[in-house]
Amino acid sequence: MTPLSPAEGPHWVAGMMPLAGVDPLAGAGSLGIPSVYWERPVDREAAAGWGEAGVREAHVAAELPAVLGSLGHEAVRWLGPVPVRMPGPWFGGMRFSPTGQVDGAWRSHGLARWTLPELLVWREDNALYVAAFATEAQGGEDAVRSRLERVRASFSQAYRHAVGAPVALRTTSSRPDFEALVDRAVEAITTGHLHKVVLARAMDAEGPAPFDVVDVLARLREQNPRCATFLFRAPDGTGFLGATPETLCRVDGRVLETEALAGTAAPGGEAALDASDKDRREHEAVVRYILQALEPVAASVSADAQPSVLALKNVMHLRTGIRAKLDEGVDTAQVVTALHPTPAVGGTPRERALSFLVEHEALDRGWYAGPVGWV
Repeated sequence: MTPLSPAEGPHWVAGMMPLAGVDPLAGAGSLGIPSVYWERPVDREAAAGWGEAGVREAHVAAELPAVLGSLGHEAVRWLGPVPVRMPGPWFGGMRFSPTGQVDGAWRSHGLARWTLPELLVWREDNALYVAAFATEAQGGEDAVRSRLERVRASFSQAYRHAVGAPVALRTTSSRPDFEALVDRAVEAITTGHLHKVVLARAMDAEGPAPFDVVDVLARLREQNPRCATFLFRAPDGTGFLGATPETLCRVDGRVLETEALAGTAAPGGEAALDASDKDRREHEAVVRYILQALEPVAASVSADAQPSVLALKNVMHLRTGIRAKLDEGVDTAQVVTALHPTPAVGGTPRERALSFLVEHEALDRGWYAGPVGWV
C-alpha cells in the first residue's frame, strides 16, 4: 500500500457542527457502541467515532511505513467550517510485533488497521462537536448532512457514568507456566545474555453475562484519569480496549514528546521506588534507549534531569519526560519505527529480548503493548 496523493483514491466530503452535550461517550445511547474511542484527560482529549468512512490496512511488515505515512494526507472537502483542534481523524493501531503466529482472538485486527469514522464526536475545552465523513460512493454531501442532523437530534446531553454493578469474574491463567518463564528470564539476565526483558501472560476472564463495552469504558476512564482509555473495534465486533499511562510519541510538526516509564512499585511505595537500585537501573535503560533511538531522526533531544514518580490508582512508575526537535522531513512513521518497541514493553538488548519473547513467551500479544492512538 502506498500513500494517497490528492489525485488518487477516494475523496471525502466532510462537515461539522457544535453539539449540545458534554461527553462523546454519551453518543452510545443513540448511536450504539463506538467503533473507536479515545480519552486522555491530562491532554484534554476525548473522542468517539462510529462507522467506517475509510480504512487503511497493512498486511505485511513492508507496508507499515507507507500506511502510517499516508495518514493525514487524505483529500477532504469541507462543507462550511474546518475544525482546528479535532483529534484524528484516523484512529487505529498495530501489532506488538509484525512477525509470529496470529491466534484467533487477534486475527480480525490484523497487522495494522486505521479507520476514518463516518461520525466523530470530540470535546474541545468545554464544548462538544461532531464531524461526518463520506465519499461520493457513500452518499457525499447528502450523507454528511443527514448524519449530522441525525446526531444533532438524538445526542444525549448527559455525561455517561458507569452504571453497572460490580460482577464476580471467573479467571483462568497458568501461573506455573508464567513462573517457569520468569525463571528462564532471570537466568538469561544472570548470564549476561539479556539486560532486561518484559514478560506478559494471558488471562481469560468470564462474567455471568456479556460485558457492556460502554460501561467498561466509562468505568476505566473514571478509575484511571491519568491514563488514555481506548477502544478499537474490528468489523466483526471484536474489540481491544484498555487504559494505558504510557505515551509512545506525540508529534506536532517537528516537535516530539515522549517518555520513559519504567520502574514499578505498589501504591504508597514512592520512597522505596526512588531508592531501589534495580528500578533505577531498569528506568535508566529505557531512557538511554530512547535518547539513542531518536539521534538519527532528531536535530536535538533533551530529557528531564531526574525521574519523577507517576502515581496511578493501582501502581507507581518512575517517569522521565523526553523532548526532541525532529529533522526536516521526518514523519510519524519514522518516529514509531525508531522507538517501538521500547525496553519498557520489550527489553534490552532489543533484538535479543524480542527473540527471547518469541521463543519462550508462547503468547500472541496482538495489539497489546503495540502502538495505538490517532493521527
